[in-house]
Amino acid sequence: MRSFAVSALREPPFPGQRHPRVDEVARASAEWAAGIGLTGCAESRHRLAGAAVADLAGRACPEAPVDRLRLLTDLITWLFAVDDACDEDGLGTAPTRLAPTVAGLLDVLDLRGEPVPSALLGTTGPRGVALHDLCRRVRAQAPPTALLVFCGQLREYLLALLWEAANREHRRVPGVAEYVQMRRHTGGVHPSFTLTDLAYDGPGTADRTDPALAALETLAADLVCWCNDVFSYRKEGRLTGDGHNLVTAIAGEQGRPEQAALLAAADLFNRSLAAYTERETALLRTADPATRRFATSRRRWIRATYDWSVSAARYA
Repeated sequence: MRSFAVSALREPPFPGQRHPRVDEVARASAEWAAGIGLTGCAESRHRLAGAAVADLAGRACPEAPVDRLRLLTDLITWLFAVDDACDEDGLGTAPTRLAPTVAGLLDVLDLRGEPVPSALLGTTGPRGVALHDLCRRVRAQAPPTALLVFCGQLREYLLALLWEAANREHRRVPGVAEYVQMRRHTGGVHPSFTLTDLAYDGPGTADRTDPALAALETLAADLVCWCNDVFSYRKEGRLTGDGHNLVTAIAGEQGRPEQAALLAAADLFNRSLAAYTERETALLRTADPATRRFATSRRRWIRATYDWSVSAARYA
């Protein structure tokens, strides 16, 4: 699958970089996850080690202060741990099974990093403890508006997991438009963008409600998710067999055989990457420094996802 992805996907035309302290951050984040209990068994530790989370974060934030890189790495570690529990450990096989976990994590998000009742953390377990720690650290480092955005994005992520669980329960493959919309949330890309902005002291005065900026961010999120879908298609289909992949959605809606659907997904990525570069070029002609930082962050995520996918054992 990796050889197909490399040959079919256009390589993002942005410079690739990597933080020099990735290995140090990887060790610290693994210790954080183990200490909280996110990786309570050998299998989960093996999966997260193969994910090379710090490598992905270090490519997205190649110049960030180490503590901010740690925060982003720990967030991605948490996202991967939750995804693995849903996709591979059976937590996400039905909404009724997943709903109590989601409700508890939503309760944690409602606290926005404030002191949490011990009873609540006892109910939500390591996932809740880790989520509260992430919110506490964002609260300490970010302005209140950034914390609210971050918590709202994670709320959307958790609720989107229930959509996935309902599809799995009914063996339903979503249509392409529906899948594209929901994938922006299940991918956990937007909270990752937010912590990347925080790593460089935020997007400054960039107007996040500006239609041009919003469109650029949405397209960047799509590209990150679709790149992941093409690289991970065979591995995830083999493990879960569900329909949460762009390739599967195209095949189901358009009645295409697997290879044709793979090529269609790659073509959609390539055309959207070209559209992204055109939009970015137009935006940067008159951009202020804050908008340039905003665009640089999204561009780095696209390149980071491609480079990480080429090398990560998670999708070998």
